[in-house]
Amino acid sequence: MIGGVFGRTTGIAPGLEVSLTYKKIELYLSNEYVFDTTRKSGNFYDALPQLTYSPVNWFRVGAVAQHTAAFQTGISVQRGFLLGVSHKKWEYTTYVFNPGLTNYSVVLEVGVNF
Repeated sequence: MIGGVFGRTTGIAPGLEVSLTYKKIELYLSNEYVFDTTRKSGNFYDALPQLTYSPVNWFRVGAVAQHTAAFQTGISVQRGFLLGVSHKKWEYTTYVFNPGLTNYSVVLEVGVNF
């Protein structure tokens, strides 16, 4: 896949998604590299590996990590968990990174399949 980036960073973001599913367990990886077209120091790589279990079709729970590497910096890794539900065409997922720490973060994701 490929996307455009607009805002403080302007650029092109090629990415890749890969998944492997066995019964109710899924291993999924999405990643992208952002090429900042205005300054090289704005380039960065981001990956979001997930391992989930779906006891029923509409619910999933699992472990997630976020790996980020900005241009000429070390890799930042955040670990956590996710909860996801789906209803008809809609999907809702909540990611909690660094739970129990003072610098935790929560990401809410909404998707629609068409």
